[in-house]
Amino acid sequence: MSVNVKVFEKAAKALPADFFDSPPLCGLILGSGWGDALSSERPIAEISYSDIPGMGASTVVGHAGKMALLMRYGVRIVACFGRRHWYEGAGWEPVILPVELMRRMGVKNLLVTNAAGGINSRLKPGAFMVLRDHINTVGNNPLVGPVVPGWGPRFPDQSEVYDESLIALLRQAACDVGTTLTEGVYAFTSGPVFETPAEIRAYAGMGADAVGMSTVPETTLASACGIQTAGLSCITNMAAGISGPHLCHEEVLAETEKATPVMSALVDAFLLRLASGYLMAAQGKGKVKRVKGKGK
Repeated sequence: MSVNVKVFEKAAKALPADFFDSPPLCGLILGSGWGDALSSERPIAEISYSDIPGMGASTVVGHAGKMALLMRYGVRIVACFGRRHWYEGAGWEPVILPVELMRRMGVKNLLVTNAAGGINSRLKPGAFMVLRDHINTVGNNPLVGPVVPGWGPRFPDQSEVYDESLIALLRQAACDVGTTLTEGVYAFTSGPVFETPAEIRAYAGMGADAVGMSTVPETTLASACGIQTAGLSCITNMAAGISGPHLCHEEVLAETEKATPVMSALVDAFLLRLASGYLMAAQGKGKVKRVKGKGK
């Protein structure tokens, strides 16, 4: 099942012109529980997913379903509050549309966040894991089909999907806010069912540290397009067969609500680090001082 490129053209035309005025320094895809990050900022422009052709309103509780262009620490940021998922049955287009729109805007850095189930016993609920690598258990990906212009070569290299320099910034940001990041491997499943204990044992044997139903399609495309990408998980529960008799989405929402202050601070500290480095390079002089407040 290949993507319909005409959907991307219609979606791009539906966005306010402000999104394409100049390339945002960074794109954000904020998954379950991460949506409060930057939610208090006054946007330069924003649009609901329901008003973007091919995107459609989010069907998952905890996903706001909008794209916003913001000014943060002196640079432009484009943020997607919530995402669409493969399990919703609408095809790959709404899943990867944020990445394609960001590519058209000229975004060069992308942070993708999610809520995940812990497989590795050292990842307890409330822990944060930066993605070092991933495993696609679905057996399908959005690059299947004709080559799309701008999406890189027919056989894109995926040996380093997650950019080392952005991972370093995330580690520094974690120190800034007084939290700890663990590196690990994320297993992508199609959902919407949670995994069985036997599947979790299999994923653990494959080297997975956490499991979830998103992120990999977006990062696969972003990497193929040459966008520097980082992935960040909030562990909201232990996976099936590791702890507790049952799993439910309400548990995910409850844990992310508790972790929201740290999640928001972590994203903000990452953006400050990224913006400071960019502005230092652009100005070619001295260290950029920390910008007071949350606006320009």
